[in-house]
Amino acid sequence: MEKQYCKVGSVKPIAANSDIITLLEYQYQNFIDKASNMQSNNHLGDFFEQKANKIKRTLENLV
Repeated sequence: MEKQYCKVGSVKPIAANSDIITLLEYQYQNFIDKASNMQSNNHLGDFFEQKANKIKRTLENLV
């Protein structure tokens, strides 16, 4: 039986993608929008806000 390589769950190194800043900006805006729409579920809104803050710090380190 031969070994097989499976791409399920594999990740790409963040530095390998030249459009990473655009992707991170999109994700940041997406999480901010989700956090502002979660007024009834405060815990979920806080989660999205924390994710957005982590992405913002990553963006600041890249620029």
